[in-house]
Amino acid sequence: MFIGHYGIALAAKRVVPETSLGTLVLSAQFLDLLWPLFLLLGVEHVRIDPGNTVATPLDFYDYPITHSLVGAVGWAVVLGLLYRFRSGSCRVARTIAALVVSRWVLDAIVHRPDLPLLPGSEIRIGLGLWNSLAATLVIEFVLLLGGGAIYLRTTRASSRSGAIMPWLFIGVLAAIELANLFGPPPPSVNAIAFSCLGLCLFVWWAHRFDFRRRSIFAGIS
Repeated sequence: MFIGHYGIALAAKRVVPETSLGTLVLSAQFLDLLWPLFLLLGVEHVRIDPGNTVATPLDFYDYPITHSLVGAVGWAVVLGLLYRFRSGSCRVARTIAALVVSRWVLDAIVHRPDLPLLPGSEIRIGLGLWNSLAATLVIEFVLLLGGGAIYLRTTRASSRSGAIMPWLFIGVLAAIELANLFGPPPPSVNAIAFSCLGLCLFVWWAHRFDFRRRSIFAGIS
């Protein structure tokens, strides 16, 4: 899953309106920002295997540190505690941790059974929604557009760029999703890693336009 994670981050602004959208996007994408670093270091591995599923040519055969359930929970605790100390808010910390784990939960819906429960485990989870292109498109765009709608109802623009940028943000994500689904396979594993590291730009972008919008809800306690 790709754009669906951004949809969850956008929707989370309703729960913690005092928190930057950049922080929420970082949390929802945290595992996939760590993963390319482990790829480049040779600690985790992926194969380019066209036809592996209908929606992706990637065979995620070795990523227990970032994408096992235990690994995801561990990273969630680390990031949640960091934000607890930084913000002083347990609610923010819980939301940050939940967003990190949501990555694994949503991936378990779309991946074939390749998500380990813990490093070294032979038990792997995945419902295989990526085997249906139509179902992949539906769930991805429902999550992105639904999360976008919640974000736009939760905040109000305080400048012209604050009004335009969320729509552009969503549009660019949608275009990348379609390119991933219908474009050619990536040329190399290094190309995958560097393109994933480029997702950091979306963290920065979300922070920038969210700064130009004001929250209209107090949040959910």
